[in-house]
Amino acid sequence: MSRRGWLLLVAMGVIWGVPYLLIKVAVGEVTPAMVVFVRTGLGALLLVPFALRGGGLRVLRGHWRPVVAFAVLEIVGPWILLSNAERSLSSSLTGLLVATVPIAAVVLARVVANEHVTLVRWAGLLVALGGVALLLGPGAGADDPWAVTQVLLAALGYATAPMIADRYLRDVPPIPLTTACLALSALAYAPVVAFTGPHPWPSTPAVLSLAALGAVCTALAFVLFFGLIAEVGAARSTLVAYLNPVVAVLLGALVLDEPVTVTVVVATALILIGSAAASRRTSGRAPRPDEPADAVPAGEANVAVGAATPPRPPG
Repeated sequence: MSRRGWLLLVAMGVIWGVPYLLIKVAVGEVTPAMVVFVRTGLGALLLVPFALRGGGLRVLRGHWRPVVAFAVLEIVGPWILLSNAERSLSSSLTGLLVATVPIAAVVLARVVANEHVTLVRWAGLLVALGGVALLLGPGAGADDPWAVTQVLLAALGYATAPMIADRYLRDVPPIPLTTACLALSALAYAPVVAFTGPHPWPSTPAVLSLAALGAVCTALAFVLFFGLIAEVGAARSTLVAYLNPVVAVLLGALVLDEPVTVTVVVATALILIGSAAASRRTSGRAPRPDEPADAVPAGEANVAVGAATPPRPPG
């Protein structure tokens, strides 16, 4: 890859590994609904100029039902689940659990689409499940079963939404689609925030976290990600997915003093190796820029779809 490609790849790995830290800071002072509302609303506002250049909302004509379904499974549900889970789970543990999306993707591909799953992918699934089992064991910090369940449900949403996008939204430009999904999500949470008020003004760190979530980790991130796609191609851009969990663990340890135990290190390795194997295409070849992979690790903000984009980017 070119130097610019490497810079974009590393930048995206960091930017989409940061949200777990920012959410952890924000939910200490504001409600999960407020976190999602501010992030989606600010992200949508900042993306509007780019969406207008890409044809505006008229390019979504005839696609609104799958757009709404995609937004619910990709943002409305997962982002509130993750924000609520981080009230009790560490940011690093949340990032690692989200990296299990390929596990759900393999199972869904087999059950829903009756897709043939190779032995290598089944082996990867089992290895990644072993990493999850380690995280749920003693000493790993996952002592809240409901919080863990919420993160895994979010991962299920991340694995399901691309199936809708791949079938019904392949011809929709990614920036207008992303903007519409964020705007719909903000509208969904606006009444929740209004009816649960009044909300006290949070501290400066929480305000900055919310601003960074919307402006940097959502709006700027998607603009840079599409630049990464143009620079290195769809297949290589998915390498971002394997940087996010590492960044989440490192930031949690360095900024929030979250413990990095041997269990967490081993679980991280198992989940990433297993996810890579589970995401391997049955044909053994890399996807073309206009061809989505059948399962790619997703994450906290994976909303990019379209004929010219790779699978939905990680959080």
